[in-house]
Amino acid sequence: MKQEVFFKQGKQFFFDDRARVAEYVKANCAQQAEQIIAVANDVVNQKFLFNLRWDMERTYSPVVFEGDIDWLHQPGDDPEWIYAFNRMRFWICLGQAYALTGDEKYAQAFAKQLCSWVDTVKKDDPKNQLAWRTIEAGLRMEYWLKAMCYFEGSPAITDEVMEKFLNSMTEHAEYIMGVYNSYNLMSNWGVLANHGLFLAGVMLPSTPRTAEYRAEALRRLTQEITIQVYEDGMQWEQSPMYHNEVAHDYLDVVILARRNGITLPEVLEKKTHDMCLVDLYGQKPDGNEVSMGDSDEIDVRDIVSKGAYLYHDAELKWGGYERFDFDCIWDLGIEAANEYAALEAKAPKKTAHALHSSGNYYFRSDWGRDASFLHFHCGTLGAGHGHSDQLHFDLFSRGEDILIDAGRYTYVDKPERYEFKDSTAHNTCTVDGRNFYVCQDSWGCSKLSRAVNQKFADCGKYGYAEGGHLGYYDLETGGVFVNRRIVTIDSDLYVVADEFYAGNPHTYRQYFHFNNLGSVSGSGDRFVYSSTKNRAEICLVGNHRSAVLTPTRLSRHYNLAEDNVTLQTELAGNGFTSAFTVISLNPAGEGERVEVEKVPVYSNFKEIQFEDRLIEALTITKGARRYTVVVAHQEYASPTDTFRADGCTGFGNVVVFDRAAGETTVGKTLVW
Repeated sequence: MKQEVFFKQGKQFFFDDRARVAEYVKANCAQQAEQIIAVANDVVNQKFLFNLRWDMERTYSPVVFEGDIDWLHQPGDDPEWIYAFNRMRFWICLGQAYALTGDEKYAQAFAKQLCSWVDTVKKDDPKNQLAWRTIEAGLRMEYWLKAMCYFEGSPAITDEVMEKFLNSMTEHAEYIMGVYNSYNLMSNWGVLANHGLFLAGVMLPSTPRTAEYRAEALRRLTQEITIQVYEDGMQWEQSPMYHNEVAHDYLDVVILARRNGITLPEVLEKKTHDMCLVDLYGQKPDGNEVSMGDSDEIDVRDIVSKGAYLYHDAELKWGGYERFDFDCIWDLGIEAANEYAALEAKAPKKTAHALHSSGNYYFRSDWGRDASFLHFHCGTLGAGHGHSDQLHFDLFSRGEDILIDAGRYTYVDKPERYEFKDSTAHNTCTVDGRNFYVCQDSWGCSKLSRAVNQKFADCGKYGYAEGGHLGYYDLETGGVFVNRRIVTIDSDLYVVADEFYAGNPHTYRQYFHFNNLGSVSGSGDRFVYSSTKNRAEICLVGNHRSAVLTPTRLSRHYNLAEDNVTLQTELAGNGFTSAFTVISLNPAGEGERVEVEKVPVYSNFKEIQFEDRLIEALTITKGARRYTVVVAHQEYASPTDTFRADGCTGFGNVVVFDRAAGETTVGKTLVW
């Protein structure tokens, strides 16, 4: 079967002009091109390492095959190596190296390895089951089809090679056509598989059957995006990395459909756009996603840039690259790159965003790279990729993390999986040393935790997020309702109020995981994070029995763990208990010391001091600035009342007074 059967169909695929794209890459992405050529050289020599940006499970020790490749080889205790190996993302690197250099060794290696796999890894052989999961089949349809496009004109793509390729792609498509169930409807697996089916339906030589591939793939993909992607645009599995795998797939579908005159359902177009907006709002100022759930620290600006181009969205352009990066240019081509460069970039109007459906809330000081950024989560667990992270928050400033999620490290069902997945690995609270989610294995939970009481306010210089959960509602000794409130002030002061509603004695712990690129010191009620970029003070207010720095670990990427330090506090209470944490951000080696004083709160009507279980207040002083923050834990205004705290009179559930501005009456009510 000749090359022309595939290459001369008159269809439009991804990149448009191989030679011009290669020149663009050499001029604008030289460092990435060098990395990809190095990967391709390793693949030619049958040396395999998974360290590309979007490799879902990275590795750090290469595997080398001296003779024939064993496609089912597993070098350790993690079958993820087999899965990654049998996706063949590295064949795209061979193709890109061929486009950049014209060296036939890359095409020859591709042809040889493709024929080896097709001849030896038969779908119907039970021993090949790990290579024939639907997710791998779907990814192979993307990676093989894209890879083949780079080798047009190569003598290595003989009639025999092309026939094996097309026959195998047809076998893959027929396999996916026969698999669809409730699991695929709700899992990213279904999207990855049916995205591959759609690509095959468009890119394989046209027949009545390939038209059926396209139609069925779109039917399934429309169902999947409708049920899997919340109204706020977040993919329900609550893992930014898998959100972006799904977003990538739908962007591929949009690209290929538009280029070939295929009309897409409105919901698919809209929600694909929404997923890109989630990446804009949720990316840290350095362009990386937060390591929420089973996620690595990955730059998401390629996803945002593709969305900006496809939807002509100036705000997405602001959060993307100034011009196409290495990944974008190969998936969109030179004409798209020119259109993207001409697209205006506008900073989003809002600096705070609430994703109410998924329970994710974002605050930033501005849209610059040195901005401060806070993410708070109070929502569903998601699927098996979700972690025990109810009420967790991330804090970022001046180009680096300060408080961070511990990451994921592994999927293998062993102690390390739970070390990073349990609640103690997140900046949250626990009751009596128990987890509020209970994992029964690497993926499932025997006990879940409903998120409740989500609130959000964007009030200019102040921001507010609140949420609680029922993870301790069924404790044998009496249920506990845990609630967290976060107030942001001027983007450099943060007040975290943790509330524990109970009727019995309990012990509570808080966890604050720091970035290991700085140092942490302190004792008692004050701790300091110091780095070359930041100096952050953490002040504890409450009846803490202890607050100690403990050694922990941090995993920025799969299979990689680093030593870290975590502040762990402990307090106890019989009945309602609260604890406040005030965080002050400053440039490295600079800034005024923050002072925090707990002040009594009085009733103006009854002329009594309120009990702490009803309402509490802090006065926070930083240089010339002074704020009084009042937080009500219960209703207090009966029959007709206002509060008085440190000379300030007001009414509401959470109120902030700017004392330096002369506010002593009314103040700013964030929650009524």
